[in-house]
Amino acid sequence: MLIKESHLDVQTTVDGKETTMRIFVFHPTIPQYPNAKFPGVALFSEIYQVTGPVARFARQIAGQGYIVAAPSSYHDFVGPEALAYDNPGTDLGNKLKITKTLQSYDADSSKTVDYLLSLPTCSGRIGVSGMCLGGHLTVRASLDPRVNASVAYFATDIHSRTLGPYSEANTAVEGPAGSNHTIDRLSEIKGEVAMIFGIKDTHVPDKGRDLIRQKLRDAGVVFSFYEFAWAQHAFIRDEQSKGRYDSAITKICFEVLLELFGRVLKTDLGPRDDTPEKIEHVC
Repeated sequence: MLIKESHLDVQTTVDGKETTMRIFVFHPTIPQYPNAKFPGVALFSEIYQVTGPVARFARQIAGQGYIVAAPSSYHDFVGPEALAYDNPGTDLGNKLKITKTLQSYDADSSKTVDYLLSLPTCSGRIGVSGMCLGGHLTVRASLDPRVNASVAYFATDIHSRTLGPYSEANTAVEGPAGSNHTIDRLSEIKGEVAMIFGIKDTHVPDKGRDLIRQKLRDAGVVFSFYEFAWAQHAFIRDEQSKGRYDSAITKICFEVLLELFGRVLKTDLGPRDDTPEKIEHVC
């Protein structure tokens, strides 16, 4: 499938201040079918904004028949250009990650979904995906009832409640009363979720993954949880991965994404029946 790439700048309001957010668009096209409709996918990047690896990931998804929209997360502070994969770029990305408010992240997500749904070529079904910071934003975007399916790669800072300027850095089972942290709002998720982690990921250790899994289960979310024994953090980044890129596992994970998105976004499933399914115990 062919892909048409473009970008647009949309206005957002952050703490009463107008800012411009660039959305990078990867749109599938089928020659001689100008009215073809496709599901939309909001793709959230790691702390470096929309880099080469993120754009290549977007093209992979778009090539399977999805309109991909990737917002530049740090428009509150810098331009849409990607940050460098070096120490200054990493330091800046990590600083901005916790300077930007959760409300601003939510506004970006909502604007991106708004854009996808405004397209006459969008079928109205919405998926989300992302890696690292973008993995967290994928889960957070899933709080939007318009999101039907999401695939989060090594979502950081969920278990520790450390995204945004007001963070209580702890791994306690219960968050502060009235918490706006993602892990304390999982019951709002209506779509299906796939979580992907590497067991050797030092950013989301065993206890963190266990907490996320239990919280999803307690919240009644329909989810799948994948952990790969030899995978480290950022294992799908095919550039500047610090020796962590694993192409074989990355391929498997993309199949997970295609299965979930294909089943939920491309198939008209009708309304969901929430009656508990009875599974017969047979050999």
